[in-house]
Order: sequence, then structure tokens, then C-alpha cells
Amino acid sequence: MNLFRNVVFVAAIAGLVAGVVLACMQAYATVPLILKAEVYEKAGGGHHHDHAAAPAATNDAMSTVAPAGNATSSAAPPGTDAMAPAEEDEGWAPADGFERFAFSVVANIVTGIGFALVLVAVSEFFGGVGNWRQGVFWGLAGFAVFTLAPGLGLQPELPAMPAADLLPRQIWWTATAAATAIGLGLIVFRRSLPLTILAVLLIVAPHVVGAPQPDSFETPIPEGLHHQFVVAVTVTNLVFWLVLGAIVGVVRRRFTATATSMRDSFA
Repeated sequence: MNLFRNVVFVAAIAGLVAGVVLACMQAYATVPLILKAEVYEKAGGGHHHDHAAAPAATNDAMSTVAPAGNATSSAAPPGTDAMAPAEEDEGWAPADGFERFAFSVVANIVTGIGFALVLVAVSEFFGGVGNWRQGVFWGLAGFAVFTLAPGLGLQPELPAMPAADLLPRQIWWTATAAATAIGLGLIVFRRSLPLTILAVLLIVAPHVVGAPQPDSFETPIPEGLHHQFVVAVTVTNLVFWLVLGAIVGVVRRRFTATATSMRDSFA
């Protein structure tokens, strides 16, 4: 098996497992909160804006794509599942219940495979993920890059919550994820004082600049409900990344048969 097929195979298996796990966690942790928020949204007249997809959070990245279709997560960049204005026809949407859950599973699997491809491809440049323990550390890095760092400025949003314009949010999210990834790479793989200082500056810089904020923070959503949602999205994304990294380590070790990087098998 050549390098490309190895990477795709490992990513597909890891993304499949992690995506199903994430969808199941969302069904019990985040979907009930989204449904509660939708009640407040309808009672408050339906405040709409562009939302990010959640694993996803998923962001959710992570969480990745939220089953409700309009709640956000910092696992995926903002705007991947924008809501239509209230006066426009929103078109077809999966029905509540099994259909919605099934589409959530599919969306999370696709997102999981995408994140797994990134994780496997990047890790191969540094020798690959040798076992599930190394995979857990790579998963923690993915969580920090795609959920934790962007989530400090752009928290997961429930329906009826205000948000800044879409393009500035996408730019800030992407820049934050990239800066955090580079910074962590410099700290872990280039151990020198100047580079460590540079890494810290890179990680901190997006938060010094600040994420785009809405003109008004007025919302019918209770603060306690939003806090529960932020915690639920963060925890589900953490588990998603840990599972993703661990499965990558297990599958890669099982199908490469050596501790060397899969790139060595390219011939």
C-alpha cells in the first residue's frame, strides 16, 4: 500500500468512528439545548444571522456540524451552514427524530474524515503516529487548534444569538487556527528559546487583536443556557479529538506493521 492510500485509509476509519461517537454525544448533550434555544427564538420573533457549523464542533469541530443546523461550534470555520433570512424560503430540512440524527451522523463522519486527513498528513511529516498514546497527544493538539483557541474569541452560538459579519469571523477563525498550529509546532518540534518566544507570540496574537463582535449582544437566550451549550460543545469536541487521535494511532500501527513513517512505504 503506498503512502496516499495509507493516509486515506487510516483517516477514513478514524473519521468514521469519531464521527459516529460525536453524533451520539451531540444527540444527548447539545441537541436538547438547541431545541430549548429554538423555543426562545420563536418566542422572541426569530433573530437570524449567519451561523457556523458545529461539531464542530465542528466546530461543533469539532463539534463540527450541529444537528439543529444553525447552532455553532468552533470546530469548524464560521459560515459553513448559514441560516436563510426569516422572510425567505429555507427549503428542505431533515425532519426531527431519526432523519435529523441520520443526517447529523453523515455530516459528522464527513467532517471527521476531513480532520483525520489533516491530522494524519501533518503527523507523517514528523514521523507519524506510532500508537494510541501518541494519537491522544495529536488529538489534544487538534482540539487546541480547531476548538479551544478559536473558541476563546468565537464561542459556540445557539439559535437567536447575535454574531458579527460572516467574512471577518471566517478570517479570524482561520488565522487563529493557523497561528496556534504553527506555534504549537515550534514549541514541540523546535526547542529553542527564540522560537519558543515566537511561538507564544503567534498563539497570543489573534486574541490580542480580538475576534469580530456583533453590534449588539441582545438576545432572548438565557445566559445559563448558553453557558451549558458552550460547555457541552467543548466537552464533546474534546472527546471527538481524543477518539480521532487514538483511532489514528491504533489503525496506523495495525496496518503499517513498522514504527517508521508511512512516507517510507512510498515506492
